[in-house]
Amino acid sequence: MIMRNLIWMAVFSFWSLTNLSAQALKEKVLNAELSEDSGRASEIFQTPVAGEIQINSNTSRWGQKVSAIRTRDHGSPEVRAIKAAKAELKANSYNPQEEEQGRASDPILGANFEANWMEEGTPPDDAMAISNGGKVVTANNDGIEFYNANGQFLTTTKWADFFSDPTLTGSIYDPRVLYDSGADRFVMVVLHGSSATSSRLLVCFSKSNDPTTGWWYYKITGNPLNNNCWFDFPSLGVSNNEIYVTGNLYTTGDNNYNQSVIYQIRKTEGFAGQNLTWQYWDRIKAGSEIGFTLVPASYGHSGNYGPGIYLVSSESGGGNKVKLWDITNDIGANPELKSYTITTSLNYGPSPDAVQKGSNEGLDNGDCRMQSAFYLNGITHFVFHTDIGDGWNGIYYHRLKVNDLTIRSATFGLVGSFDYSYPSVASSSTQATDASVIIGFLRTSGAIFPEVRVVNCDNDMQWSSSTLVKAGETFVRVFGGTERWGDYTGICRRQNSPTGRIWFSGSYGARISSSVPNAYKTWIAEVFTNQSTSTNEMNTQIIESKVYPNPASDRFHVTFEMETKEVVTIQIVDMNGKVVKHLYEDLPKSTKNIISFNKEALSAGIYFLIIRTPSKILSNDKLVITD
Repeated sequence: MIMRNLIWMAVFSFWSLTNLSAQALKEKVLNAELSEDSGRASEIFQTPVAGEIQINSNTSRWGQKVSAIRTRDHGSPEVRAIKAAKAELKANSYNPQEEEQGRASDPILGANFEANWMEEGTPPDDAMAISNGGKVVTANNDGIEFYNANGQFLTTTKWADFFSDPTLTGSIYDPRVLYDSGADRFVMVVLHGSSATSSRLLVCFSKSNDPTTGWWYYKITGNPLNNNCWFDFPSLGVSNNEIYVTGNLYTTGDNNYNQSVIYQIRKTEGFAGQNLTWQYWDRIKAGSEIGFTLVPASYGHSGNYGPGIYLVSSESGGGNKVKLWDITNDIGANPELKSYTITTSLNYGPSPDAVQKGSNEGLDNGDCRMQSAFYLNGITHFVFHTDIGDGWNGIYYHRLKVNDLTIRSATFGLVGSFDYSYPSVASSSTQATDASVIIGFLRTSGAIFPEVRVVNCDNDMQWSSSTLVKAGETFVRVFGGTERWGDYTGICRRQNSPTGRIWFSGSYGARISSSVPNAYKTWIAEVFTNQSTSTNEMNTQIIESKVYPNPASDRFHVTFEMETKEVVTIQIVDMNGKVVKHLYEDLPKSTKNIISFNKEALSAGIYFLIIRTPSKILSNDKLVITD
């Protein structure tokens, strides 16, 4: 047993070293199709810390809601007209089918549990992150909650109580949270107010890797141009030295779109509670086209990259173009903002409102703005939703190489049966060269209540079937009429493990109380695939097993004895923790089992043969293959 632990410590150390070697890389983007003058950097500002947040561990889990939220809808009049024109086509094409049939391995659920409620408003705007130490931060428009990786509730607080700042008299909403594995800290931004005078970015930095020990927070204007605008629809990213908050400006009163902006913020000062150095970018455009809803792409595995960061955007009203943006350097080092326009393989566009079981009130699918992105091994991965046929919404996933601007794209969904919306994406691979991802999303139809699901897209861009994370319990009816649905889901890779464990949060239709019978709750789940399974993060229950002959040059045999009847999987894992061969998956006898295998294409070397169920490791034996 000691030897096994030493071997796995060596495996983890090797993985960490090989991964760290890629952290600082930032590929040079091809100069072709470059748009000059893509944005203007402001002067550099400094903002003092606004306060220190203390987390009250005695807070009861569910408190009274103390802050209202804005309910402004997605999209321009043009987008709404496109959606309305497709509504009849969609209604006439309803044709319930079986679930999707995929070729890749279906995602598997680990720990999963109920989290935030949405008590008096929509949309939920879910966000979540998990630290190397297994601390979970989960937030929505009501407030913030803290859990450990086993789903044990730690504490909660509503936003007004979290900040406890009498100057914050407006709505507090749209939380975005991430875990910076390079700094081993959490970062969060929450918005305040919906007018030029009240709009603020509340930028928060955890004091330690335990988010319940307190935070520093800063108040940055949401009207940086002083042009009667307010800031909305934030996204959050991190590089080696900075964080980036992106969003859109809307004019006060009529809420017309003005432009997108990027806040570039030095992070070390925020983690220390010192004066915060930052600048913003405005006049963001690619050629003659104005940028819209840019999403920063943080690093997909442990650590960060930089200097600067990549960002991506799509067209809210549809088209066949996406854009890559590149902030080339850190604050004070003469950064530039460059833009590149790339043609997608398929046209995309918004779809009509989704339907839900038990109600004639639709769910707002929004438009086609960018939802989620990360960067890994020279590729930006990003996802948003689109009409995939006859007005039905599905997932549109892309892999864009930054060195030559080539792109691979794929859609996922089931036309006529379900609407798939508000996707988010994270790397599920054990090595940076493996492009496999897990995508979480929301789903509904006339046959089901709003639910939460995940899907695997492997290195070869093959889809799995989707896996149910949490079924809806009721339809949603908060205000009547078309209900807000997303606007986001939350996703985070647990970075200190080479097993590709993803954590995902999404909202589902649920009954909160007799006075709030048709609202939203949040469900959080740990998700992985057979390819990304290792022993580091699974419960272990050792059984009697033997592998012989060992070393093996041709055939070898595995014997094991089961005490209970459970589906068992047998896999071979290499020294990097990657599953290289899937040998067996079945329900064995609850007595002694003997199974024989051929080494086939396995090259000479040291491996581990793992016997497991979906919830625990039963055996982990060293296997030596010789020529």
